[in-house]
Amino acid sequence: MDNHDLNAIIAGASGLVGDELLHQLLANKKFKHIYALSRRDLPFHSSKLHQIIDPLLRINSWEHETPQPQYGFICLGTTKRKAGSKSALAAVDLDLVKDVATTMKNLGVKHIIVVSSLGASSHSPSHYLRCKGKMEQAITKMGFEHCIFIRPGPLKGERSEIRTDEQLLQHVFDVINPLVVGPLKHFSPIPAEYVARSMVKMALSCQKHQLEPKTIVSGHQLRTI
Repeated sequence: MDNHDLNAIIAGASGLVGDELLHQLLANKKFKHIYALSRRDLPFHSSKLHQIIDPLLRINSWEHETPQPQYGFICLGTTKRKAGSKSALAAVDLDLVKDVATTMKNLGVKHIIVVSSLGASSHSPSHYLRCKGKMEQAITKMGFEHCIFIRPGPLKGERSEIRTDEQLLQHVFDVINPLVVGPLKHFSPIPAEYVARSMVKMALSCQKHQLEPKTIVSGHQLRTI
């Protein structure tokens, strides 16, 4: 393998951001092997792609000669409406993401890039944002060389599931967007393509040693990377 070849593993490739991210990773010539950890088969066909299917997103075995991923991408998340309860949401947004990050660390991942949320804080009055904040804290303590947390606002794109709240926000911001300035720009809906693009670029910045061990990119910043 060429010393400049990069390998990555992604969890959550069936979601809005994850789907776009997987497209971009497969198209990027710097990445040679892409491992997709998923609950079901993904509709992707590429010699670079290696699918790992497990209902609990676990990796039960890894051949010694299989190239290890240096980069880990996590695009997992849910909503209270979809999960059904606060505890079920925490089981995904906090516990599952932590478990997947631990699996990636054990595989040899050095740089991890995780989709979080604008406003994430372990002290937030919002259960959703509190779970995101606690998740960030937990992963930061795992010992990765770089932890990058991507905090988008509302997302734009075609989901396999309909999220009424995101659709409403998109319609509202389409009308008022010309008037949105300053800090409010962070709340403007952002295309999933931009979020995925920023994740790839931040990963490549790790390779160039251009980032702090913990980096947070929020809202409107994702449009400018």
